[in-house]
Amino acid sequence: MERSTRELGRWGEWIALKYLRRQGWDIVARNWKGYGGEVDLIAYDGPALVFVEVKTRRTPAALGPADNVTRRKERKLEELALQFLRRYELGGIPWRLDVIAVETPDQKKFSIQHLTL
Repeated sequence: MERSTRELGRWGEWIALKYLRRQGWDIVARNWKGYGGEVDLIAYDGPALVFVEVKTRRTPAALGPADNVTRRKERKLEELALQFLRRYELGGIPWRLDVIAVETPDQKKFSIQHLTL
């Protein structure tokens, strides 16, 4: 991944983190690494633990950021969520997978779309 793409992704994760905090979510982890992958953000939305994939794209783009979350990526995120729940013995709590899509032309103006998988 080229450096500017990585930097754009980190910027998008920061925007998503601030967005979730403003929504009143409690952030548990950022860039949590499990076997075979990484979860961008993990946070509590009330009693539910939410595993968040952040997708960031410059606009205009042929596909929106959320369009890049394939079924394969969704399964990988689910596997990582189950690893996290087992590792920290959180088997009895409600959880879900979300995607936050950030689109920006210039990293000054941006739009956010928040989806539950």
